[in-house]
Amino acid sequence: MPTSGTVDVDRARAETPGCAEVAHLNNAGTSLPPQPVLDAHLTWLQEEAVTGGYEYAATHDDQRQQVYAEVAALVGARPDEIALMENATAAWHQAFWSLPLAAGDRILTCEAEYATSYISYLQAVQRKGVRVEVVPSDGDGQIDLADLARRLDPADQQRNGRVGLVGATHAPTNGGLVNPAERIGELTRSAGVPFLLDACQSVGQLPVDVEAIGCDLLAATGRKFLRAPRGTGFLYVRTGLIETMEPAFLDLLGAEWTSADTYEIRPDARRFENWEASPAGLVGLGAAAAYARSWGLDAIAARVGALADGLRERLAALDGVQVRDIGVQRSGIVTFTKDDVDPEAIKAALNAEGINVWTTYPPSSLLDATARHLPPMVRASVHYYNTDDELDRTSEVVARILPQ
Repeated sequence: MPTSGTVDVDRARAETPGCAEVAHLNNAGTSLPPQPVLDAHLTWLQEEAVTGGYEYAATHDDQRQQVYAEVAALVGARPDEIALMENATAAWHQAFWSLPLAAGDRILTCEAEYATSYISYLQAVQRKGVRVEVVPSDGDGQIDLADLARRLDPADQQRNGRVGLVGATHAPTNGGLVNPAERIGELTRSAGVPFLLDACQSVGQLPVDVEAIGCDLLAATGRKFLRAPRGTGFLYVRTGLIETMEPAFLDLLGAEWTSADTYEIRPDARRFENWEASPAGLVGLGAAAAYARSWGLDAIAARVGALADGLRERLAALDGVQVRDIGVQRSGIVTFTKDDVDPEAIKAALNAEGINVWTTYPPSSLLDATARHLPPMVRASVHYYNTDDELDRTSEVVARILPQ
């Protein structure tokens, strides 16, 4: 079952030192960084060690500024619409808690929403008096667009209250689903409702263009499919929305202290940043964005999709194995179970053969897990540097594991 695509896999693997050590199918957790990212990250750390952190940063600020341009180009934004963050969670929280939501406002979300986001919605119910409504999934498992359109209709809002936010996960942490973000964006723009997209698992494996999608806010991490260092991420905030949002957390980077009882918030998306960050990690983030763009996100998506489909096909052919993925469009995340075998035992058996996978549990995506009666599962997530041989080895190990 050869896979297709235009990525030069031999070069991609040669530029990824970890490929010589492991078959890494845990890219939804952390991807293996390529050499250009390692070089950018480690060079900065090494120079800091002999020059001084503040001193090196002061003389190489142009490198940090270039990161904004690289990340913006990756997602079709402007540099002043990008805030560099320590992770996707911090980015998402700054976006969500900075929105002017009021008591009675409705938050619309999807069944596949991630635990961190939904817990925050529940906090907002208690703190702000908002209401959360879950838009059900359609027959394919993606958010039901007709139901979403009904709830966004002005007449429905007149009857049931203003919709203050639509929040959705683009590619959930498990299940293979890719939600139709562009269709969601069409509906929210038409309704004039802010759209916050969790792109944690989609940036780096799929083309993500904020203008094409129509989202107003987007949160993403570096460590997953983007192949950047851990402890990095970013937030996109659409121009025009920025000035309506006072960050939930401000420091001397996001605002200037102007008198004993006044401060002035900066006008761009960097109002959401903290002054203290890891410049070495962020330079690595910029290198990762440039590296992904050098391959082309369409080519990456084609290869990832072919590999993931190939793995699903292999696993589904095994006795007792159930592939649990849904959706019209599917991501590089493949989730499965084997009858009467603990997922942790499958992970351990694969790890012993030098194959990295992970496990996923219902509380990480509780609404979807409850609706689909999902048990704990194995999560294998491919990237463009993986090979058919690695998929063959994975299925062979899974086939050998006996029920307990």
